[in-house]
Amino acid sequence: MTPQTSYNPDVLSCLANLSNDEVFTPPNLANQMLDLLPAELWRNKNTKFLDPVSKSGVFLREIAKRLMIGLETQIPDQQARINHIYQNQIFGVAITELTSLLSRRSLYCSKTANGKYSICETFDNEQGNIIFNNLKHTWHNGRCKFCGANQENYDREDALETYAYQFIHSENPEKIFKNMKFDVIIGNPPYQLSDGGFGTSATAIYDKFVEQAKKLNPRYLTMIIPARWYSGGKGMDDFRDEMLKDSRIRQIVDFPEAIDCFPGVQIKGGVCYFVWDRDNKGDCKVITSRKGSFVSEMTRPLLEKGCETFIRYNEAISILKKVQSFKEASLKEKISARKPFGLETTFKGKPKSFAESITLYQNGGIGFIKQTDIKTNTNIVKFFKVLIPPLGSGSDSFPHQILGKPFVVQPNSACTETYLVAGIFNNEKEATNLAQYLTTSFLRFLVLLNKPTQHATSKVYTFVPTQDFNESWTDEKLYKKYGITEEEQAFIDTLIRPMELQNEQ
Repeated sequence: MTPQTSYNPDVLSCLANLSNDEVFTPPNLANQMLDLLPAELWRNKNTKFLDPVSKSGVFLREIAKRLMIGLETQIPDQQARINHIYQNQIFGVAITELTSLLSRRSLYCSKTANGKYSICETFDNEQGNIIFNNLKHTWHNGRCKFCGANQENYDREDALETYAYQFIHSENPEKIFKNMKFDVIIGNPPYQLSDGGFGTSATAIYDKFVEQAKKLNPRYLTMIIPARWYSGGKGMDDFRDEMLKDSRIRQIVDFPEAIDCFPGVQIKGGVCYFVWDRDNKGDCKVITSRKGSFVSEMTRPLLEKGCETFIRYNEAISILKKVQSFKEASLKEKISARKPFGLETTFKGKPKSFAESITLYQNGGIGFIKQTDIKTNTNIVKFFKVLIPPLGSGSDSFPHQILGKPFVVQPNSACTETYLVAGIFNNEKEATNLAQYLTTSFLRFLVLLNKPTQHATSKVYTFVPTQDFNESWTDEKLYKKYGITEEEQAFIDTLIRPMELQNEQ
């Protein structure tokens, strides 16, 4: 009989996440981030570490393990070493009361720092160096002035969790630990605050944790955050610009598929972690991770010449530069704004045509309306048009489609917010050629470089060059025009799946 293998899993690798907004960090991921820090930190008994967003305590626990090894020769007695490290070097701010207990249990082996079973002997209070205070939001015109939380949803009674995270609800975060100076700030902050119930919008808050950490001016800052900041949008433009112009960001490890580091969690646009080095400026080492392996690495500027956003794929740099060398106008200028005719998604035309009616392309099919129902762009009703949905496929599995399928519509037509107008033409041939161009892998790859979420507004077409639509365009023709090598074509194929032109609805 074969003896049964004993397996004792790490409890922190088995935790279910609180939500997609507050994702527990697996121990292996925490250690990947710690591996990017200088090794001498673990041999210095004066270095101080802070996790300002402690949930499971995994970062603090793994830091303690490394310091226990690194300081063994300097403090040979194990208990004395534990007391020194836990009392003087490791600090945390929990995000909720529940996670404060969990973090202390992970680090001190006791939910109270001074409890009977705590492995540190020197604490004289229950919190130790992992603090939590149940704060209230500071309301101004219905919003919290620190995090932007909606007062209607988060102005709660004392017994309920307010999600007023202590680290960012202060204009002077250094006072949390009495002006202590930290060598390393590390963590996995909450990503967003919901503005209401299911299906409603949410406000990103992870940027506020990064900005607050920089105020403390540590030697090193490393956090894992959603990668949506690469392209800005939804209040993130200032944060994106500040990050991309900060030459102290020396490493970014990018996960286009969040599931590769957070099993079972879908985060649109993927995630990344970065290392900010206060005392060293320069280009950034950009590493792409897929399915547990680093598949690409390049040291380069965060902001490429002529770009306003971060190009996440190293292999894309050479392709984009070839396209930009032609100095052609951007297709972005042809793509309409949302609600091209001023009609909401919920607007419905009549089910049957009537005298002098025009065709309305709406959610679920077509309807018929009077031209006087149209609020804007009445001058383009008479043209052939290419329509395309403003939502495309997400960026969570490869290869993906990126854009919804375009289609050509006849003159005397309009659409609701369900579609964007991608171009207007006097004849059907040019319209068809644009629609065909929109289905090419080449175009959708260039869109991907500027599209962190499902939304495909005109902005995502920034890198896409306009073509002469008197002729048709295929991938083969485009690759030849721009000198895209077979290796580069193969890379595009790993990201983009084929798409066929959709017939008029």
